[in-house]
Amino acid sequence: MKKQICILGSTGSIGTQALDVIAQHPDLYEVYCLTANNRVAELARQARRFKPAAVVIANEERYAELSAMLADLPDIKVYAGKDALSQIVEAEPIDMVLTAMVGFAGLTPTIHAIKAGKKICLANKETLVVAGELICQLAQKYHAAILPVDSEHSAIFQSLVGEGDNAIDKILLTCSGGPFRHYSHEQLRSVTAADALRHPTWTMGAKITIDSASLMNKGFEVIEAKWLFGVEADRIQVLIHPQSIVHSAVQFVDGSVKAQLGVPDMRLPIQYAFSYPNRLPLSGEQLNLFGKSLEFAEPDTDKFKCLALAFAAIRTGGNMPCIVNAANEVVNEAFRSGRCGFLDMADIIERTMASVTFDASPDYDVYIQTDAEARRVASELLNR
Repeated sequence: MKKQICILGSTGSIGTQALDVIAQHPDLYEVYCLTANNRVAELARQARRFKPAAVVIANEERYAELSAMLADLPDIKVYAGKDALSQIVEAEPIDMVLTAMVGFAGLTPTIHAIKAGKKICLANKETLVVAGELICQLAQKYHAAILPVDSEHSAIFQSLVGEGDNAIDKILLTCSGGPFRHYSHEQLRSVTAADALRHPTWTMGAKITIDSASLMNKGFEVIEAKWLFGVEADRIQVLIHPQSIVHSAVQFVDGSVKAQLGVPDMRLPIQYAFSYPNRLPLSGEQLNLFGKSLEFAEPDTDKFKCLALAFAAIRTGGNMPCIVNAANEVVNEAFRSGRCGFLDMADIIERTMASVTFDASPDYDVYIQTDAEARRVASELLNR
C-alpha cells in the first residue's frame, strides 16, 4: 500500500522538494494532507495537482479564499487555524508527517503527531531546539520514530546505520560558512539582508538563509544533534566546509571516521527519511569528485557570536535554548526588514538570555510561556 504523507509547510522550500520526491515515486507515496500558513494560491495549486484528502491554511482569515479556489474539488476537505494543524496530523490514514514548518510554530503539531504514533520526518529543527528533552520522552513513550531531514543530521544518521552500539567519539557537523565567512568584523557591520540571502551553495527559505549567514542555524543543529544522537555538545565539532560535499561525519572511538557525501540537494535527505532503510532512485545531478577539493576550517565564534550563544544555551540547558530560539526569530525578522543590524542580532539574543526567567526543568506550558516572554523582551530591546 502507498504510504500516506502529511506535509506541514508544503509551500516552503522543503515542502515543495518533498512533493517532487513524491511525484517521482507515485507507486510508493501519496499525499494525504498539505498545509501552509499564508500562501493560498500555491497551496491551491499543489492541492489540484496532488489531490490530497485535506488541506489546512493556518491563517484563518484566508479560509474563505482557499475554499473558493477549491470549490470544484469537493473531495478535498479545507480546514483553517492552528488547532486544525494539530488535529489533522492525528488522522488515522497518515503514516508519515513531514514537519517542514518554520520556527516555534512547528512544536505543537509535531507533539500531536508524536502522540498519534506517526513517523516523524523532522525538518523543523526548532522543535528539538526548543523542547528536545520533552520531544525525546514523548517519542519513546508513544513509539514514534523520528528521522532527520536536515542534510547534516541525515548524514550523521546515514553514517551510523549498521554501527549498532559502537561508541561515538564525536560528531563532525559541517557548515558552508555562509556568504560572509571571509568578512572582517567591520565588514559585517554593514551587510544587508539582501547580501545574506545570497547563500553560496544552498537554496532555502529566507529565515533559514539568514540563520545560516549568522551561523545560528549551525548552533541550532548542534542542539538538534545532541537530542537526536545522544551526544553532548562538547563532543560535537563544527567544521567550515565551503564545498558542501561532506554533509557531516561521525568519528568513532577507534579513530575511524564515516561521512556521507553528496551534491547539495535537499531531496536526498527528504527521500531517505521517507524510504529508510531502503534507497530509491532520484533524478538530478550526481556527485562527481574528480577535480573537487575538500576544505575544512574552524568557525570564528568571535565574528559569528550566534554559534557561541547556541553552545552556551545547550550547556545551560532547561528553557535556555527556547529563549535563544524565540529571540532569534524576532531579530531574524527584524534584520530581514531592515530594523536590525547583522551584528546586533547576537547582542540582542545575548541580552534576552540574561533577562528572561530561567527554568531548569521546563514542561510544555513553561516552553509556551518562555517563548512569549523571550519574544517580548527581544522586541523591547530591539526598539530601544
